[in-house]
Amino acid sequence: MWRIFSTLKGISAKDINYQSSANDSSIIQNILNTAYIWAGVVAVIVIIVAGFMYTISQDDPSQVSRAKNTLLGAIIGLAVVLFAFVITNTVLNGVF
Repeated sequence: MWRIFSTLKGISAKDINYQSSANDSSIIQNILNTAYIWAGVVAVIVIIVAGFMYTISQDDPSQVSRAKNTLLGAIIGLAVVLFAFVITNTVLNGVF
């Protein structure tokens, strides 16, 4: 098994005649955009669930606190996803 890895570690892109194309960054960008969309959908679902948890808490302080923490976590997660989206699109589009 180790022989396979030790043989492969000396292979580079030049050895296999791999030539980079403009599509490489667009493929990565499409994969990342799909991941961001799914993360956004999950965050919105969690926000809806947190709102539902809040409405059925019946003024129980522990349930209200749990719902608020869930909502806060979903909003922070959504902000992180949006921030990552902006950074990766800026880098992949070569703005800098």
